[in-house]
Amino acid sequence: MTNTQRIVTVAGIAGSLIAGGVIGATLAGPLAATAANTNSTAQLAAASASPSASAGTFKSNEDATHEAGESATVEAQENSGQRPGRGSGKFTPNEAAAHEQGESAAREAQENAGQHPTVP
Repeated sequence: MTNTQRIVTVAGIAGSLIAGGVIGATLAGPLAATAANTNSTAQLAAASASPSASAGTFKSNEDATHEAGESATVEAQENSGQRPGRGSGKFTPNEAAAHEQGESAAREAQENAGQHPTVP
């Protein structure tokens, strides 16, 4: 390979890398900014919404295997459209350091308000 061919090859590779970086930044930059803004807006909305509004529609598991091991209390909660397992007792959040590290601000706000969290 002659010196001219090497220079042309290296220039072609460098140009391709630069062009790819520019195209990637042009496409991914606005998408990442939009995704970050949408996410923070959704978290703020979830933190201010009531738990029942953001929890979605509950659909009970009516599989025969699941039903066989289900108590009458849980079945009554499911039949009335309630999400079972929430109980009527006082909610106590998990304040362990390991749990808190992976917790969103919206979830922490719900826990601090004494609500069962509906967001991750």
